[in-house]
Amino acid sequence: MNYDLNQLSKNQQKTSTMAGLKKLLQLIAHEKPTLIIAFFIIIANSALNLLGPLIIGHTIDNYVQHKNFDGVLRNAAILLAMYATALFTSYKQTTLMGGVGQRMLFTLRNSIFNKLQQLPVAFFNQNKAGDLISRVNNDTDKLNQFFSQSLMQFIGNISTMIGAGIFLLVINFELGAAALAPSLLILFLTLALSPWIKSKNAANLKSTGGLSAEIQESLNNFKVIIAFNRRDYFRKRFEEANTDNYKTAIGAGLANNVFVPVYGLFASMAQLIVLCFGIYLISKGMFSIGLMVSYLSYATNFYNPLRQLAALWTNFQTAMAGWDRISQILSLESNLPVLPAGVNEPDACLLEFRHVHFSYDESREILHNICFKLERGKTYALVGPTGGGKTTTASLIARLYDPTKGLVLLGGKDIRTLTPEERSQKIGFILQEPFLFTGTVRDNILYGNELYKDHTNEQMEQVIRDANLGSLLAIFEEGLDTRVLSGGDSISLGQKQLIAFMRAVLRNPEILILDEATANIDTITERLLSDILDKLPESTTRVIIAHRLNTIENADEIFFVNSGEVIRAGSFDDAMDLLLQGKRVS
Repeated sequence: MNYDLNQLSKNQQKTSTMAGLKKLLQLIAHEKPTLIIAFFIIIANSALNLLGPLIIGHTIDNYVQHKNFDGVLRNAAILLAMYATALFTSYKQTTLMGGVGQRMLFTLRNSIFNKLQQLPVAFFNQNKAGDLISRVNNDTDKLNQFFSQSLMQFIGNISTMIGAGIFLLVINFELGAAALAPSLLILFLTLALSPWIKSKNAANLKSTGGLSAEIQESLNNFKVIIAFNRRDYFRKRFEEANTDNYKTAIGAGLANNVFVPVYGLFASMAQLIVLCFGIYLISKGMFSIGLMVSYLSYATNFYNPLRQLAALWTNFQTAMAGWDRISQILSLESNLPVLPAGVNEPDACLLEFRHVHFSYDESREILHNICFKLERGKTYALVGPTGGGKTTTASLIARLYDPTKGLVLLGGKDIRTLTPEERSQKIGFILQEPFLFTGTVRDNILYGNELYKDHTNEQMEQVIRDANLGSLLAIFEEGLDTRVLSGGDSISLGQKQLIAFMRAVLRNPEILILDEATANIDTITERLLSDILDKLPESTTRVIIAHRLNTIENADEIFFVNSGEVIRAGSFDDAMDLLLQGKRVS
């Protein structure tokens, strides 16, 4: 299955803005009551502000011109009360929508991260971590900014525009129609340019993700850069990514600001129309000065929000472009589903590959029609030249991938019928380059192991000694409290390997896979691990992937893996010959 987000972005049909907004609103459906309350508060705020010009016009015509100052003061008091109420409603809508934005940000990031937890290893092989981080952090924040800030203004401006438009038409229909005519041109222009604006912002978000990925890769490989003195190479890579981000940012900035001067022009045209037509009506005795003042105010209340909408609309398009990138992740499904339980084959071996084929993509098949069985309590070795398929075979055993064809059976069951929890409990996997989390040795040993989570350090130390792992723990000066940094140098690579080893063994797995697990440790520590492996429960099956021949001397059975085939190698000497020759046995 293709999990390349960039490729999916190119191939997928572009969803409409309304369709994207509908999906987003479904995700935050639990905020519906708050949104409804905020909506009515926004409408009330707009109504209060729109009544002001009408009262002012009435005051001019009925009190100012007749020098009735009591009426002026009375209406002034009414206006003061109205604007004070409007101030309260404005504050309330800000707090409500700000809360909606932050909760939506929390929900979105949780949803994305939970989805990432469900996706298979293939997804992370095809996508850069930096781009994923940008989607989780940057793209979700664009949505948060729109919902917490722009949406409130967006709805408020639209309600103000609608109200002002109604007042313009009711006060004088002909003058109102003339005043609103330029807005039709603005509508057509907005609909025509919106897809272009959205595409420019999408390109900018994508390049931002690429820049984040480039920075992350450079920092992760900084030691290699220094060791090979290739700062120039990574400097060039960064400059290319930064230049691309700069160009797309310029394009997005141009697109995001294209409406502002155009809307300003049409607003000025409308004001000129109202002024000229209004003076003509006053000269004919068909319009009063107070109504003219009110009318100019309503025209301003119609077009000023429209100019603000020019900026808000581009924020909306940016948010929708971010949502497109987020929804690409949320729409993905794992290609490793848990199937309904099938028939359990009686008296089955521990693990069986039954006519297994596998390929990472459609271009080349890695394993061809593989058949073998693993018995309980035995030690198996997978040997072969680099790229022969050893790690791929081990990954299929642990169900990091599913076969393209064929079946992998664990205890007589299709391995696809086991839940991730059941599978990880039964199969331990120690990688050549183990990943540890920032914390302590204890935190990392107990990662994913609920059995000992409530144990004290003293109890854990006893458990470790009972598992014959005490000699490994003794290597760490502060024992279980030794600090571990995931990407730092607080402990050596060999010590990280030992922690990974203890973490796997304490789960008491039925199958323990060691993928070059002794590659980064010294000979003495390797001997310690060998002794511990010998003392594992008799029911534990060991699968060892190794290039060092001494690590497979005591294997019960050796498989030679090369050119997509897994073949029993026979004796240790036969395996040595095959490994040295590096050729496939028929």
